[in-house]
Amino acid sequence: MIIREAYLSRIRPFIGKDIIKVLTGLRRSGKSVLLQQVREEINDPNTVFLNFEDLGNQHLCDYNIFHDFVSEKIGNSKEKFYLFFDEIQEVQSWEKAVNSLRAKFNVDIYITGSNSRLLSGELATYIAGRYVSFIVYPFSFAEFKAACPGCTFEDYTKYGGMPFLTSVGFEPSISRNYLQDVFNSVVLKDIVKRNNIRDVDLLERVIAYALANVGKRFSATSISKFLKAERRTVAPETILNYLKACEDAYLLYRLKSRDLNGKKLLNVNEKYYVADHGLREAVVGGNLKNVEIILENIVGLELLRRGFKVSVGRVGEKEVDFAGEKDGDKLYIQVCYLLSEESTINREFASLLEIKDNYPKYVLCMESSFKGNYEGIPSIRIEDWLMDKKQRSL
Repeated sequence: MIIREAYLSRIRPFIGKDIIKVLTGLRRSGKSVLLQQVREEINDPNTVFLNFEDLGNQHLCDYNIFHDFVSEKIGNSKEKFYLFFDEIQEVQSWEKAVNSLRAKFNVDIYITGSNSRLLSGELATYIAGRYVSFIVYPFSFAEFKAACPGCTFEDYTKYGGMPFLTSVGFEPSISRNYLQDVFNSVVLKDIVKRNNIRDVDLLERVIAYALANVGKRFSATSISKFLKAERRTVAPETILNYLKACEDAYLLYRLKSRDLNGKKLLNVNEKYYVADHGLREAVVGGNLKNVEIILENIVGLELLRRGFKVSVGRVGEKEVDFAGEKDGDKLYIQVCYLLSEESTINREFASLLEIKDNYPKYVLCMESSFKGNYEGIPSIRIEDWLMDKKQRSL
């Protein structure tokens, strides 16, 4: 089991503090294992651990019964208790129970959930200002290599970083079946069920379109026109609702466009990226044939994983793949597959040279005959950038 130190280091400062720790993210991205790692690090006998997707705990999915069960476990003790609740969204009105437990007892609470709306609605009323959230992503390439040293960057490019796959060495048939199962679980449990979607076939078509076009500009209107050509008439508003449901389930991430010199958001088509590119392989296939957009997806998700606020950059008519901002610092990145021909080199560096500030700028590529810097901007192999400890700590 890989110790997910990047997350533990962010959680540690809050251990024992009177603030609820919330781990969210894509289904099967490793939240439950991370929750267990936090529990093992605390290593205290006064612990209550409940997984609400365990059928043995189904009777606790009523918030009153759940509250009474935990209260009985704590009893009259004045000692601190550590409460771990996995996939708590299965408990209707869970926030009422959690808030009451927090008010009544000396407790330190940790919860996980697979939908971003876990942190909206009633929760804001009951525990506003009393929680801190952490998005848990599938394995980074560095975690993937630590878990499965014999696997290659090509394996990661094709099948992604869902933690379970490292235990089977990315055997092709097992990997595809597992990724398809994850996709179906996300669609049925975290999108269809939670949004009362009736037209599942339409939802799957919208998702397939988004996955086939990760990193490309498209709009709800363009999807509507595409579906119309397939004899499905769908309003753009419906498509937007479906895409938002996918974002809520952490399946898709939407990046807005930003004018990098004018410092403002632009009202142009946004881009969508998938939480794990292995899911794209399972649904639409062709990751290795479309490797350039997969590389872009890998880099975009890595920036999010490292805690950057990420947007798609524009400088006049030129595009910058990613602009990241964190703690007042910025960086800019262009991604390409092959950096060899002079025209490609000029194009990839040109947009970065247009940015009028002195923050770091990089061109990341998979293969390159170009060595060194281009007017002070370095080119780096994507694999090296992903593994560089200094870069990961930025």
